[in-house]
Amino acid sequence: MDAASTDIFGLAQSKLTWLQDRQGVLARNIANADTPNYQPRDEQPFSATLSAMTVAPVLTNPMDIAGSEPTAGTILEQSDSRAPDGNAVSVEKEMTLVADTDNQQRLVTNLYGKYMSMFETALGKG
Repeated sequence: MDAASTDIFGLAQSKLTWLQDRQGVLARNIANADTPNYQPRDEQPFSATLSAMTVAPVLTNPMDIAGSEPTAGTILEQSDSRAPDGNAVSVEKEMTLVADTDNQQRLVTNLYGKYMSMFETALGKG
């Protein structure tokens, strides 16, 4: 059995990919902090990515109500204030989001390492 195919490893990989994408979006926001009329963006919440990974229910009866799937990608952030040039980026807020994303990356990487260590111990390699 391949350790990468285990659900926890797939989930960790998905989270790390999402966090990497989010860091890129936040970096673009900070880079455009002086761009007139720039609206900051953020990634869809990871829960939307997570729900896309789950198995969707199958309609077994024509009377059932069909669900909808969330759309992935970036979304515009709602901002409370704008600069006189129309820019809505708050560098302080973006830096807080970058730090939070960094902490989440560290947590997921540590959990991934712990699970790999557990597998190695179970296989007699650790």
